[in-house]
Amino acid sequence: QVQLVESGGGLVQPGGSLRLSCAASGTIFSINTMGWYRQAPGKQRELVATISSGGSTNYVDSVKGRFTISRDNAKNTWYLQMNSLKPEDTAVYYCNANLKLTPWTLSRDFWGQGTQVTVSS
Repeated sequence: QVQLVESGGGLVQPGGSLRLSCAASGTIFSINTMGWYRQAPGKQRELVATISSGGSTNYVDSVKGRFTISRDNAKNTWYLQMNSLKPEDTAVYYCNANLKLTPWTLSRDFWGQGTQVTVSS
């Protein structure tokens, strides 16, 4: 079975930086899109950033210029570099992968367990 394991969350002061990592393991044929989502208390989960197999990236407006998503295809791992963090970035961050288990199956979404990011002085 496929597992997505996140790491890198924690407590940081406003203006600080964190880097999240997500590693996918298991029997994977190909990964299409890798992404990061977040959910703050009392709010719906929102997309933060995605990166396609070809390297095209997409960001929610609130993080543009501050966050950078990248991927290492050889390691089935992707990252979210978060700079100039603000208190409103506080949330549980989830990694997501749209992938195929075999050449003959449809692609589907898998999720990590979530990692807490808290931005506070």
